Amino acid sequence: MPRREVPQHPGAVPHRVSPGAHADLAVLEAEVTACRRCPRLVAWREQVAAEKRASFKDDIYWGRPIPGFGDPDARVLILGLAPAAHGANRTGRVFTGDRSGDFLFASLHRTGFANQPTSVSRDDGLALKDAWITAAVRCAPPANKPTPAERDACLPWTVAELDHIAQVRVVVCLGQFAWDAALRLRAALGHAPPRPKPKFGHGALWYDDDLANPGWALLGTYHPSQQNTFTGVLTEAMMDDVFTTAREVAGLT
Repeated sequence: MPRREVPQHPGAVPHRVSPGAHADLAVLEAEVTACRRCPRLVAWREQVAAEKRASFKDDIYWGRPIPGFGDPDARVLILGLAPAAHGANRTGRVFTGDRSGDFLFASLHRTGFANQPTSVSRDDGLALKDAWITAAVRCAPPANKPTPAERDACLPWTVAELDHIAQVRVVVCLGQFAWDAALRLRAALGHAPPRPKPKFGHGALWYDDDLANPGWALLGTYHPSQQNTFTGVLTEAMMDDVFTTAREVAGLT
């Protein structure tokens, strides 16, 4: 079946990053990793880091909030749910060291966003091109379920990241939680709430039609959790198709 024609975002004209903005990302990263806004999340991330999983008993767990990672000139922002307790909460890099990340980075490699298909540690040589990955919630939550209040407490960190990553044209939302967080992020950046509210779905694509105050497009995909990938709800071809569409919308092809 031939791929559908996908237009570039009609109103997304990237603005210039201010001088020194990329360097300021290091300052922001230090602030993110020191955050203790959510007592429940602080307690859980540190408990997991102290008790560890048996298979990682010799690892030194990160046990702190996880900053974003990738290309500061990215046109594609990938928004996840939250760090995995024994993945990013262990390694210190988003989607690194767990099965969801294995699936995600393999797809990013196949679609031209990553220089390698695997991600096991912060110093494994992985580099992203035209993509930045972050999460709606920066700390590992119990049962992988952050609360709405915790999502909202983390929102300012993503707003701050986007002050420095100013070329974004499309946000790829990994699951319903990320989709809703992206809509709240739009509002925090001064955009009027879309009416009707765009519905999440795998492959759902929504464009901002406010040309006077253009934002970015939203592109949905099922989350690359084991629950979805092991059952065939999300396949490699489905995920690759989403990132191929993201390239087209962002004007990268």
